[in-house]
Amino acid sequence: MTQTPARTNSRWLVVALLTLGVIIAYTDRINLSAALPAIRVSFPLTAEASGILLSAFFWAYTLLQTPAGWVVDRFGLKWPYAAGLFLWSAASAATALASSLHGLIALRIVLGIGEAIVIPASMRYIRENFAERERGLPMGILMSGTKYGPAIGAPIATYLVLGFGWRWMFILNGALCLIWLVPWLFLVRDDHRTATVAKEQEPIRSISWGAIFGTPVIWGTCLATFCYMYFVYFCMTWMPTYFKERFGFSLTASSWFTFMSFAGTGTVAILAGWAADRLIARGRNAVTVRKAFTIAGFVLAFSAAFGAFSHSTAVTLFLAVFSLSGLGLATANYWALTQTLTPRSASARVAGIQNTAANIAGIAAPWITGLLIQKTGSFNAPLVAVGFWLLVGIGCYLFLVREKYALR
Repeated sequence: MTQTPARTNSRWLVVALLTLGVIIAYTDRINLSAALPAIRVSFPLTAEASGILLSAFFWAYTLLQTPAGWVVDRFGLKWPYAAGLFLWSAASAATALASSLHGLIALRIVLGIGEAIVIPASMRYIRENFAERERGLPMGILMSGTKYGPAIGAPIATYLVLGFGWRWMFILNGALCLIWLVPWLFLVRDDHRTATVAKEQEPIRSISWGAIFGTPVIWGTCLATFCYMYFVYFCMTWMPTYFKERFGFSLTASSWFTFMSFAGTGTVAILAGWAADRLIARGRNAVTVRKAFTIAGFVLAFSAAFGAFSHSTAVTLFLAVFSLSGLGLATANYWALTQTLTPRSASARVAGIQNTAANIAGIAAPWITGLLIQKTGSFNAPLVAVGFWLLVGIGCYLFLVREKYALR
């Protein structure tokens, strides 16, 4: 499965631009979490209603992941991505005009439609332009954007909410994101039905939907991805409220702990992707190496569950930052592992399927967390739920995501 891609400096510029696009996308997702305390003053919302609002983005986003993967495999990434970013930026800005809970939910759904293209397009680019032995680093850089986005977005959104109000925060967020389109339109070429990789790569062959869904690798990957992202979306949507209600932190202090947690994950993701690449380049089995990093990340993340049983503020805060940072060991490698075990011709479709599972967690985690808080009156049950799903994820990588089940 080793390929030799075209050696061009521009591919790293495109990776940087794709990463910035991911940061923008995730900033536009987390800004609602940062603004939620202020929004609840304008629209009195129960914890359950807040959970529904926080999950609304993922309804359309999740349903469109696999179709978005087909669009990218069929039409390339330049123009679909540009159209998607324009749509989600407009939806983000228009959130300022919402006058009801239903209006907020509708605009979050439109935001999800626009952002559906991001991961399938980005994964296709990396698969087409980087060999397996060097794929971990660009994957780590790209996926760090899913963590730097919340890390950067939380304090910026908080500052804008406190300084200008939540409505102006959404207007500024949406308008400034459109600047990204300028370098994208000039730097990225139209890759409609083409690839920039060298001819000696694996031949392109058609893979049926039945073959894709017929291997345990896909099912194990999807379930494990759900488990990984359940924890991430718990942190992304409820962490500011968690710090505020459990520890009495101000909105500003909560945003900085959110920043440290997600920045830690992003940094570890880049380092872990690079380290895995080095081991593979030295002759280690790619599947074994990436699985080891992935499982280690899940194990470290499980430490978050112990926060439910600690009465020490310092210990609980440490676990919150440590667990999410530790998950960074898995961030690049579990995505790269999927590309290793599946063929090039289905790369965007498989990425769409995997990201569908990721964002089912985006629907489930905030909603279930809100229900558990309303039923129990604390965050202990949600933290135990996080630990349960992380254990399930470990089991998936041990027993289902195996080289002998690879889709050839």
